[in-house]
Amino acid sequence: MNIKMPEFDVKKFVKGAGSTLSRVVQLTEEKLGTSEKTEMDARFEHLSERSDSAKLWTEKIVRDTEAALIPNPANRVEDFIFEKIEKQKPKRLSNLEYLGLDMIEGGGEFGQDGPYGSALIKVGQAHQKLGSCERDFIGSAGMCFIQPLKKFLEGEMKTITKEKGILESKRLDLDACKNRARKARSMIGQQTKDGISPEVALEQAERDLRVAQSEFDRQAEITKLLLEGISTTQATHLRHLHSLVEAQVRYYGQCNKIMSDLQRELVSMRPRTPRLRVNSEDVDLACGPPYLSKSQTQDSSQHYQQTITLHPASLGSGPAVTHHASPSAPAPDSFSIVDDSIIAALVAGSDPNDISVL
Repeated sequence: MNIKMPEFDVKKFVKGAGSTLSRVVQLTEEKLGTSEKTEMDARFEHLSERSDSAKLWTEKIVRDTEAALIPNPANRVEDFIFEKIEKQKPKRLSNLEYLGLDMIEGGGEFGQDGPYGSALIKVGQAHQKLGSCERDFIGSAGMCFIQPLKKFLEGEMKTITKEKGILESKRLDLDACKNRARKARSMIGQQTKDGISPEVALEQAERDLRVAQSEFDRQAEITKLLLEGISTTQATHLRHLHSLVEAQVRYYGQCNKIMSDLQRELVSMRPRTPRLRVNSEDVDLACGPPYLSKSQTQDSSQHYQQTITLHPASLGSGPAVTHHASPSAPAPDSFSIVDDSIIAALVAGSDPNDISVL
């Protein structure tokens, strides 16, 4: 079996290598300050700077938006790999959904009929809804904002970068031809070692200069047209930015509704009977107001200690909360409590450690 090998164009290869070498020499001389450099007009330089700025800030905005939507960098890397290989992102639960699942399972273990277990289940279900809304928002933001900006970077901006690189090569070729033509002019009237007359060398150099100037001008015009199109893309990016804000408004509105509904459900699950909380203990006031009683004891050091006890309305129906008062406190034997402010006034200036449940 005969395999036909592709033809190798030696002349084209040598010409390309010669052009590359000439550009390297020209660039080196420019860096050393021994050769002149063709400068672009002010309008072109302004457009070029705007394009570089647009590329820089668009890349930053894309990266920051991705980081805000998916804070975990490992997940972002995984999404990037899956998009390149399988053309779609992997499906995974969000942190809110994991939290919701654990709350629901924990609520079942604590008992879904109890107040804490049922509340955990309700909150877990709300967090699952929040996680679902978050996933939808990430997808919407990616479609309406991140992908269009990436398309701009990978399409128009990559084309501009490529054309600017070609223009720089044409500029180096032009400046190299200018140097050769300048040297050829300086050789007029002198003998050359290679036997070529200075006039012929000058004619060839000027012919190459005209070709290089024509190619440079054409490439400069192409690049300039592409650079001028950058301003029109900003109007498109503005529409995408509006779409992102609209997606955020929908997302945060959904989250606000879910949390408001959850708050109402939790409020409706609270006990309806009035309760008094003292030292983290609830005293049921459904049977009527409690009352206080006071007693005085003498310890081994011959010091008197006064004790104030909070009793439920029905004796024996609940715990009693005791407060150890200072000897200067008033000494009523017993009195009713008809308002929570009486308890607040009693314990306001006391050490919480002096209040105990009997």
